[in-house]
Amino acid sequence: MFNSVFLFFLFFLFFLAVFLPWIDSSFHRMITYLLQQTRAVSRTLVQSTPFIHNPRLFHQLRDHVPPLLHHSGRYRTYHAVPLTHSQIRSINLFSIPRIAIKAVRLPVIIAGTTVTGATIASNKLQELADTSSGWIKDGQQELENFLKKAQAAVGDFDLSIPEVHIRLPETIKRLLASRVAEDHVNHNEQSTSRENNKEKKEKKPPSDDDSAAAVAATVGGMALYMNAEEEEEEEREDERKTQYGISTHDQQLMMLTKKLIEIRSILMSIDHNETLKLPSIVVVGSQSSGKSSVLEAIVGHEFLPKGSNMVTRRPIELTLIHTPNQQEEYGEFPQLGLGKIHDFKKVQKTLVDLNLAVSETECVSDKPIELRVYSPNVPDLTLIDLPGYIQISNRNQPETLKTKIEDLCEKYVRGPNIILAVCSANVDLANSPALKASRKWDPLGLRTIGVITKMDLVPPEVGAAILRNTDYPLHLGYIGVVCKSPEHPSGTNMSQALIKEEESYFRSNLIFNQRDIQVGTVTLRHKLMNVLEQSMGKSLYSIVDAVQRELEEAKYQFKVLYNDRRVTAESYVAETMDGLKHDFKDFANNFGKPQVRHEVRSMLEQRVLDICAEHYWCDPKIAELPKAASDDIYWLYKIDLASAALTKSGVGRSTTQLVADVLMSNMERLANSEHFMHHPNTSKQIMNFAGEILRTKYLATSDQVENTIKPYKYEVEVTDTEWNEGVKRSIVLLEKELEMCDQMANTIKQSVGNKKLKAAINYLLDTEREEHLRQERSLKQVNDDRHEEEEDMVKSIYNSKLLEKAKDSIYLRDRAMILKYRIAALKSRQCKSSENKQYCPEAFLNVIAEKLTYTAVMFIQVELLNEFFFQFPREVDNRLIYEMDRRQIQQFARENPPIQKHLELQERKMKLEEVMDKLNYLVKRQADRQQSSSHKPSPSYP
Repeated sequence: MFNSVFLFFLFFLFFLAVFLPWIDSSFHRMITYLLQQTRAVSRTLVQSTPFIHNPRLFHQLRDHVPPLLHHSGRYRTYHAVPLTHSQIRSINLFSIPRIAIKAVRLPVIIAGTTVTGATIASNKLQELADTSSGWIKDGQQELENFLKKAQAAVGDFDLSIPEVHIRLPETIKRLLASRVAEDHVNHNEQSTSRENNKEKKEKKPPSDDDSAAAVAATVGGMALYMNAEEEEEEEREDERKTQYGISTHDQQLMMLTKKLIEIRSILMSIDHNETLKLPSIVVVGSQSSGKSSVLEAIVGHEFLPKGSNMVTRRPIELTLIHTPNQQEEYGEFPQLGLGKIHDFKKVQKTLVDLNLAVSETECVSDKPIELRVYSPNVPDLTLIDLPGYIQISNRNQPETLKTKIEDLCEKYVRGPNIILAVCSANVDLANSPALKASRKWDPLGLRTIGVITKMDLVPPEVGAAILRNTDYPLHLGYIGVVCKSPEHPSGTNMSQALIKEEESYFRSNLIFNQRDIQVGTVTLRHKLMNVLEQSMGKSLYSIVDAVQRELEEAKYQFKVLYNDRRVTAESYVAETMDGLKHDFKDFANNFGKPQVRHEVRSMLEQRVLDICAEHYWCDPKIAELPKAASDDIYWLYKIDLASAALTKSGVGRSTTQLVADVLMSNMERLANSEHFMHHPNTSKQIMNFAGEILRTKYLATSDQVENTIKPYKYEVEVTDTEWNEGVKRSIVLLEKELEMCDQMANTIKQSVGNKKLKAAINYLLDTEREEHLRQERSLKQVNDDRHEEEEDMVKSIYNSKLLEKAKDSIYLRDRAMILKYRIAALKSRQCKSSENKQYCPEAFLNVIAEKLTYTAVMFIQVELLNEFFFQFPREVDNRLIYEMDRRQIQQFARENPPIQKHLELQERKMKLEEVMDKLNYLVKRQADRQQSSSHKPSPSYP
């Protein structure tokens, strides 16, 4: 008995040591939360008391809404944000179940843990009883009865709690389900054998049902506790968002602004038409007024260009996009395509480079820089940062620069844009160029927000007087801020630290806590969000009408010009490449072995004519050739020399180069066809990879051809058939050459005249005879100066061009005579047999040329042509289709002016349709909101 009590005492001490700290902390959090809720309820009741006892005051505040707000679907009153350490929450009906759950969470956990502990202790004691002596069994039985009574007492503990939904892990659910199924199956068996096994059942340890119940109770308490922890985590997340100025209510208010910003981005991608312009917030101010600090405080990062010299030379169109479900913060430059930039120092450097790209002579440029910032800590806003006004001109900032900046700012401060006039607190507002510009284009101050920076540089009374300014009243009022960046920035978002420091300053001066004074960056954020949404809401219907007109015009043009025929950049690229491959296939089918043989034969036949002209036709002994002996060594040497000149002249390289040149000329024709008329870069690319294919095969093909024709360099066997064919081809070749000579001679005769040409020819012949005689006299050393003078006088009668034509005519006449002579020789009986090859060199060389042509074409066809025809279409696919990304495809299609015009009109129509769908949704949403607000019953007060 004593041992059992001692074991139970030890277990109880272990239970207290393990669970008491956790129970104490949970109980403390519960009491703290109940006290906070009680305080929130009391403050709510206290704040609502003046309006209950004084209904006139409530109606006065409700009815005096600024005129600008009447255009929106919901009314808002702008006042200073309460500067308190804790966020006050008002209790509502939906928070009552949460309070009840937190109130009963601790008792449920204690009850479940107690039941579990009692069950485990009972099991352990039962096991000990089976192995102990009888007196221990008696003591254990008494202690077991005591624990059962305690378990029953705890089980009878009744708690009336509201219905809650507890999320259990899947493993526990399957365990409980299996236990229920087993109980249902074994229910009858247990009921029939209950009486027979009564004694055994009393000796057995507590059943698994009791353990499962205890586990379920414990798990239920833990699940209830985990649900409450999740709710507290959500509340802490809401508090974090509130610290940054972006609450859940603000996200709902930004819905219209977010949608219209998306629409604005789409419209800007179409064009910058003034009719399709949505309002933005234009930030103006003098240099060193704190414009950059205000924008960086809103974003939470230092990213704007800074420097002693004028660094903002172009407008910066800043679009802030709120991403509530993401934690990353990054910037994008849509015009540059740099992707996501997470380091805002790189964003700052990019802005500096883009601004400094404007030359010193130009000073400023009206071409904007588009920057988008995505962050969960920024509201949805569109801001335009402009160069600062110059107050005093100097040598570095002349008067012309001052005028350019003023003209640029006037371009943006016009309606419907909202003007954010930034002024420094230590500068008199009467000298503020930002207020002067806003007065010019917004004389009533209906769309101007005044931002007073550097509030900590002036006494609080002076700062409050500036914010209450009545000399330069603004309908949207003035907001004071202290935008001091942290001294040691960590690279993360600095909004929380900046707002905390700013609130500490305004909280320390009670004069800023008055209702007619607006201070703080959080207040400025809310003001910008609300005013921009109201302004966009007013512009909603006008932009709908403008987009509708533009869409109808785009549809009409698309119907008239293109008959609603759609085209894409991808389809145009595919069509162009298919046309190239189709033309190449036609060329490959038409340029086969016969065409290659013709090209090679023509080249070798021309070489045969050149060899004959060099070795035979210019020989003075050519007239003696038909009468020469068959063993005349002179003419035998001549024929061997001529055949060697043909076979050893690099036929392999020359024929391969000839075919490659033919292929490249045809590729140039295809690359310059109508398909690639507007794509010079692609044409060069086609020529480049076509040349690469031929270069990779050129050396191997030429070496192979040289190796195959090597036997012809030493001996050529000619059959009678080959000789007869060679004689026929030679006769035809010489007749063509003779015909060409006659045509050229007739052309010269017609251009000069027959009479002049004959006179010039006779003069040249006489001069040639006289030159021959002069050479003879020179041998006899006879010098006749008088004769030379007369010769000079005769030469002056004919000009040099006429004499050149006369020489050509003489050459063609002699060539024609030789050709006629050689044609007659080839037709004679002497050239009927191949044994007389020395008498008919033209026929013998023609036979060799034919053999070289056949051999060279066979290997060129296999080694070069087939490979080229196989590789070229695949290179077209790989280099001109598969390797092109989306941007390159778009660029290729837009190089063609008609296709570019088609794509632009089609894209404009599609984007306008998308914008119109979004606008219709927004209009319907606004109408539903107005209808629901009009049906709301007005509250009644006693």
